[in-house]
Amino acid sequence: MRITKYPPSRRVWIFDLDNTLHDARVHIFPSMHAQMNDYLMRHFGLDQEAANEMRRFFWERYGTTLRGLVRHYGHDPKHFLRETHQFPDLAGMVVRDNALKHALARLDGKKLVFSNAPLHYVEEVVQALGLTRYFDAVYAIESTRYRPKPALQGFHALLRAHDLDPHRCALIDDMPENLCAAKRLGMSTVWVSGEKRRPSFVDLRVKSVTQLPRLVFRQVH
Repeated sequence: MRITKYPPSRRVWIFDLDNTLHDARVHIFPSMHAQMNDYLMRHFGLDQEAANEMRRFFWERYGTTLRGLVRHYGHDPKHFLRETHQFPDLAGMVVRDNALKHALARLDGKKLVFSNAPLHYVEEVVQALGLTRYFDAVYAIESTRYRPKPALQGFHALLRAHDLDPHRCALIDDMPENLCAAKRLGMSTVWVSGEKRRPSFVDLRVKSVTQLPRLVFRQVH
């Protein structure tokens, strides 16, 4: 990875949130998808099946359901995010890995969170994971003017805000398309996945972020 050519203090680790720092598939995503389907049913008069199909189509085409609604129907992003990210028991829904804190502590350099989710949700999840003190900043979809990854606008906004050279940065993400965009900018890329294959735009593949410090140490030495 190109990032390992730089001194540890100059490295920048940019972490996705859902299914990267925690497993959202168990509790959070099913609830989030149900809330989005309910929103689409209310606003478009759809049944459950049609709402689910619409949500998945926008997500696959634009990276988020929100982006599709804004582009095609002019929906208010703030209203949509407020209506579809309500988790009264969020702390109880988060699936934690206690080894994650130790892994983050071993990674020298600046650490950022870069998520396509809304800020209130990102901050609550990071807090529930007990990881707030490990991150220098959090970037949510509001920070990108609602242009989610893999759109390059959000990446550029993050790099400008911290005056970062992308070659000093590594994106750690579970979505290949996001990693592909980061690689185009010159970043190192780490794919969090159980897949055995490794696409050409991926520098490292890990099943868990907890494996990252050991593999980075191996590359340096």
